[in-house]
Amino acid sequence: MTAARTEESFAVLQDVTAAAGLSAEGAEPIRLAENDLWRLPTGVVVRIARAGQDEAAAREVVVARWLAENDVPAVRPTQVDQPVYAGGRAATFWELLPPHRHGTEADLAPLLRQMHRLPKPTFPMGRLQPFVRIAERLAAARSANDDDRKWLLDRLDELKQQWGSLPAGLAHCVIHGDAWGGNCAVTAEGALLLDFERTSIGPPEWDLTSTAVAFDTFGTLSATEYAAYCEQYGHDVRQWAGYATLRGIRELRLVTFALQIADHDDGAVEQARYRIECVRGLRGPRPWRWEAVG
Repeated sequence: MTAARTEESFAVLQDVTAAAGLSAEGAEPIRLAENDLWRLPTGVVVRIARAGQDEAAAREVVVARWLAENDVPAVRPTQVDQPVYAGGRAATFWELLPPHRHGTEADLAPLLRQMHRLPKPTFPMGRLQPFVRIAERLAAARSANDDDRKWLLDRLDELKQQWGSLPAGLAHCVIHGDAWGGNCAVTAEGALLLDFERTSIGPPEWDLTSTAVAFDTFGTLSATEYAAYCEQYGHDVRQWAGYATLRGIRELRLVTFALQIADHDDGAVEQARYRIECVRGLRGPRPWRWEAVG
């Protein structure tokens, strides 16, 4: 991450903490990517959303409080009146977790099963929007040439058509929306969920596809580990006729995310180019062994 990117984010942090009656002095960046996460010395984590994501930021707080009411282990928002808005950005404030590690698929599966079994809430949750920001990322990406951009936009149109005619599957419910190991933390007291920016009503297969893609596309999950995940949850999404469509959407999102990161981090350019070549059929069959960016 460049110094300019960090300085830009810190300037926004100063504005939002001041608006919340807090101080940014001594703050440390946790991760500056899709959202900017900062740790304050007071034990608060500040999550700064991208411009235009006010509604998603507000929903995160409401969802986290609803999960607390339903005894689902999850990160908790602080009691400050939030979101806080400054400089065209929305920020939310969260309790700092004790020492923890990223969750494994085995940690994540029981949490998703518990979440998917909850009754639908009385407040508006919104429907899953699987294509959010894909077109915008492609339009802005400097690391994609015109030929790649056209191919990816055509692929986007193809997947939208497939999404509109998905075969029947599991009953729609409250889904996490971005259910990968990085959004599960394990403390001494157990596993809990993080990041509810994409939580909505939708097919539970969407959450399950995240782990299936770790096996199929990234190749970071062994067959034994994937089988254990399916056993823990009680379902294998790869057996569903609509899986290829959800996998394609996930892969396209991951390609455009890498392009977005590459615009600020030269170290991500090679991985972004590699991902494009993979989905275009130029790098052989899956798994493609994609590496993390951001």
